[in-house]
Amino acid sequence: MKQGPLSTYRNDLPYPFCPGCGHGPILDSLDRALVKLQADPARVVIVSDIGCSGLSDQFFSTSVFHGLHGRSITYASGIKLARPDLDVIVIMGDGGTGIGGTHLMNAARRNIGITVLVMNNLNFGMTGGQHSTTTPSGAFTSTTPTGNLERPLDICATLGAIGASYLYRGTSFDKDLPDRIEEAIRTEGFSLLDIWEMCTAHYVPANKVTRKSLLTCMEVLKFATGVLQKRDAPEFTAAYRQARAAHPGQSTVSPRPIAPQFQADLDRRFNVTVAGSAGGKVRSAARLAGHAAILSDLWAAQRDDYPITVKSGHSLSELILSREEIQFTGVKKPDALLILTEDGLKKAARFLPKMLEDDGVFTLPAFAGVETAARVHLLDPARASRRVSRTDTAVAGMAALVKQTGIYPIEALEEAARQGRAAYVDSTLEAIKAGLEMLR
Repeated sequence: MKQGPLSTYRNDLPYPFCPGCGHGPILDSLDRALVKLQADPARVVIVSDIGCSGLSDQFFSTSVFHGLHGRSITYASGIKLARPDLDVIVIMGDGGTGIGGTHLMNAARRNIGITVLVMNNLNFGMTGGQHSTTTPSGAFTSTTPTGNLERPLDICATLGAIGASYLYRGTSFDKDLPDRIEEAIRTEGFSLLDIWEMCTAHYVPANKVTRKSLLTCMEVLKFATGVLQKRDAPEFTAAYRQARAAHPGQSTVSPRPIAPQFQADLDRRFNVTVAGSAGGKVRSAARLAGHAAILSDLWAAQRDDYPITVKSGHSLSELILSREEIQFTGVKKPDALLILTEDGLKKAARFLPKMLEDDGVFTLPAFAGVETAARVHLLDPARASRRVSRTDTAVAGMAALVKQTGIYPIEALEEAARQGRAAYVDSTLEAIKAGLEMLR
């Protein structure tokens, strides 16, 4: 799945892991498994969370989702429920099995068809070598300096008892690891590989671990190795759809199609960035614009950026519009930038020096002095026939942007509003009208 040598990034830099770390060999094994499967990169999603293992997803030419510590299983489950045709692969550390233990157990209990690779180095390697749920009894870590008093979690035995379809335990040194990963991905239901490996920064020096002693530790703990469980059982996402098909009048998780009704004149990829503050309907405005683009027979992809505080700070949405299918999200340089607030300006300031004369910056009079080579279009709320509230400004600004750039008919934006939630149709249409009046 990667380009070039197995041990390099696509940008030709080496893996960032410590010398002797098992993460690299595990990623090489995953790569070989995907190549053996002849997997279509567009139909593979790698999901990761926090920790050294979270650095892994960037090596692969697939879709990826990087999220919070211990929550990778929930993201993967949601992706698989929405798109059961995808191969969804989770890369997580043993730390995540503790932090997200309930998610792990429920995914196995439901038998959701995802594949989980646990990079099990028996401690929290990225944050200082603290003990985790899998740290063996008596082991020395930064939080168990006199030896771990807890019995380690037997991941495979736990998940085997509650319904997982495929379970394997081995090490990063196993020559058949690519075959086992391939076998796990081919499994219809929930599959997990508990892969023991070396944390050479912390666990190995503190406990004098060797390849042989890893295996000895498993024997002492009576942790079986190899393929531990293969069972046929209904896969959850398939069973869910079958059950819902028996009740066609009820809602399902199937996507709601948007049929094109308009024709856009856009003849190239067009990047739009909306920069405002949390609570200002920035993401809603971008979603509305993306909906209208699809109504205009275009492809649309949206990426949102906002702080953990959610209700304060910036809110930034990046929207890509194209006649061709879009395989990634994120904008390096907008063709049109809508700046709504001081928070938005601070977050989007990095774009301004990159913008060209043919690009457009749409903003309120308060930010008229932005320094950029792009043409600045001022949006004056005083020109609108109705008061433009804080939550209306993003939609109004988007309407002005669509009208000025001509990326698709403004009627498509209005139709997208009508197809939205009934409670907001009238106010959204009024905001669109106000936006057309605000443009100087």
